[in-house]
Amino acid sequence: MNEPLAERLRPKSLDEYISQAHLVGPNGTLTNQIKQGLIPSLILWGPPGIGKTTLANIIATESKRPFYTLSAINSGVKDIREVIDKAKQSGGLFTTKNPILFIDEIHRFSKSQQDSLLQAVEKGWVTLIGATTENPSFEVIPALLSRCQVYILNAFNKADLEALLKRAMEEDSYLSQKKITLKETEALLRVSGGDARKLLNIFELIVNSHETEDIVITNELVTQRIQSNTARYDKTGEQHYDIISALIKSIRGSDPNAAVYYLARMIEGGEDVKFIARRLLILASEDIGNANPTALVIANNTFQAVSTIGHPESRIILSQCITYLACSPKSNAAYMAINHAQQIVKQTGDLSVPLSIRNAPTKLMKEIGYGENYQYAHSYENNFAKQEFLPQEISNTKFYEPGNNARENAHREFLKNRWQDKYGY
Repeated sequence: MNEPLAERLRPKSLDEYISQAHLVGPNGTLTNQIKQGLIPSLILWGPPGIGKTTLANIIATESKRPFYTLSAINSGVKDIREVIDKAKQSGGLFTTKNPILFIDEIHRFSKSQQDSLLQAVEKGWVTLIGATTENPSFEVIPALLSRCQVYILNAFNKADLEALLKRAMEEDSYLSQKKITLKETEALLRVSGGDARKLLNIFELIVNSHETEDIVITNELVTQRIQSNTARYDKTGEQHYDIISALIKSIRGSDPNAAVYYLARMIEGGEDVKFIARRLLILASEDIGNANPTALVIANNTFQAVSTIGHPESRIILSQCITYLACSPKSNAAYMAINHAQQIVKQTGDLSVPLSIRNAPTKLMKEIGYGENYQYAHSYENNFAKQEFLPQEISNTKFYEPGNNARENAHREFLKNRWQDKYGY
């Protein structure tokens, strides 16, 4: 049988689709839209092998729309325009259901390739469904992203993956004829890294390599059958997420030796250096912040440098940045401050800004008190005038608590001299 097991078992309807209940379950975000055929242009974002392509196919089938597909790996602007022209023709003049254009790995499209999609999406000639393993905020141009809804697909959990294996044994025309006992699954799940496609294909490989009629799947058997090369760094699989997590946590934990090791793992595995540099930018603010503001400058310069230089020389720049960040004092105070502030905003809604600090560009606004009694800080001693800046309902709420390090201790002393009686510094 030439067709891989993962392809033979690909779900054909929502009823067969495993996981992603938040999107396509009984109360899922997309469930009613799919049933009604009211599908917006959207981006499906999540790890590999979790059903992005399958979901796109099901959406087209359930909504009874023409379906066109492109892979960003081997498609250019010409291919995009040809498909859009076909889609426009297949849509016809008397239908409200425009065709679906599915683009796999849309993050690999250049800016010009993504630009070529804008008019078709804007005019409604096609409904775009893009699939990506990378953060759309970084990899999809803003103009296209603003025209699409982004839906996050979660990684499969253990129960989901075991359900897939059970379905394979019961429903596949080939495997259902064999006597298979699934005694242990840990090794299978570990080797597949949460990738359902890889899980099923490895499972079939093990079954096919077995010489006896009775097949008992154990961790030992899986380990014996799977060669060591399946454990290599896979920049689109579990290792991609595990190792970047280990890198970030090593830097956060101030261990430059571990951090450089994981950097080497990623570089040797062919990881995109800009992906690494972007994560360092986030870390510089989230985990170091005002304890060493230069960290953000270094991380930003690193991102710019590796974007210009590329591989392999960028490894040196990344190593310098990573060791600097690991050796920097740490503070998550800025990160915690915005988290707290957003939580309060969600709880309290749109509170009124104090009249004294509102903008007053018109005569009417000035007459009704906008900007009245505002105290211009630079007109006072030490460039400070005590006044209320927060909405009345949350007055005295402290969001920023400086960390315990030299720089932020200076921040605390600065704030204490001005706001101790208000915020308790």
